Amino acid sequence: MSKKLADTAKGKTLKMLEQHRGDIVSGEKLAGEIGVSRAAIWKAVESLRKEGYVISAVTNKGYILAEDSDILSAQGMCQFIDEEKYPYGEKYIHVHKILESTNKTAKEEAFSGAPHGTIIIAEEQTNGRGRMERSFFSPAKGLYMSFILRPTFNVSKSLLVTAAVSVAVCRAIKTVSDKETHIKWVNDIFLDGKKICGILTEAITNFESGKIEAIIIGIGINCNLEEKDMPEDIRESAGSLSGLVSRNRLAAEILNELTYILDDFKEDTRPEYMDEYRKRSMILRKDIKVYKNIASGEYQDAKAVDISDEGGLIVIYSNGMKDTLTTGEISIRLS
Repeated sequence: MSKKLADTAKGKTLKMLEQHRGDIVSGEKLAGEIGVSRAAIWKAVESLRKEGYVISAVTNKGYILAEDSDILSAQGMCQFIDEEKYPYGEKYIHVHKILESTNKTAKEEAFSGAPHGTIIIAEEQTNGRGRMERSFFSPAKGLYMSFILRPTFNVSKSLLVTAAVSVAVCRAIKTVSDKETHIKWVNDIFLDGKKICGILTEAITNFESGKIEAIIIGIGINCNLEEKDMPEDIRESAGSLSGLVSRNRLAAEILNELTYILDDFKEDTRPEYMDEYRKRSMILRKDIKVYKNIASGEYQDAKAVDISDEGGLIVIYSNGMKDTLTTGEISIRLS
């Protein structure tokens, strides 16, 4: 059997086992529907086991993929993707065991012409980063994904993408875990007072036309991490989404919610998701410190009073002056 045929058999075997996760699927059924021999199915199962999938063989009955097996895959995601919202199926979903950075790979793919809707996913990042080139702790068994968006909306709306993604992630987490999360302006998601997710939105601009050719949406979520697994310097501030949460389902639900919200960008209407963004804000009506010169540590005391429909944070400084902050090089902290 050629390598290409073997890879195809493995992918289709995984898809069927994912569709029947927790149930026995006979080798005969797998072979018949995929169109290969039972020996090819056995080889496919052995290959999947080597990759970490927990697959049991039941004598004279078939194979069963364990319900708690949690390996990221396009096949696993597609069981939960709403095809009306994301019609591309497995074709545009690229899953890797380890990458330097999903955003870096996504940008390379975008430069090479990757289409709208392309997803880059990794179980681990060796050089994850957030805003202002800060490093982002990205250990194995996390969920790190980047979405390539080819915008059709006005450039002015591109500033709202991060806010839209934040709401999409919060909705997805609620769906899979029933846990309520909150947003720290502009791109962090918190659970029980600790950061569990960071979002990094980057644009690829055509310098000649001045138009945005692509937007790369990077999302990194801590999953099933214990405090002892984290570096000491972030243990007090970083948390994790724990429990029996399927990362494939979480990734799929983020994709569903994100594509649903992004559809609103095509309409010339007030972004309704901004109301939810405000409700989930953990800083509104609280005292904050605004750092406009992060390197020097200089800050101004202020109160966060509102978030504009354009995504800007409206603050009143201690001297009474009012200002609307945009992302840029500004950082805020709760007082």
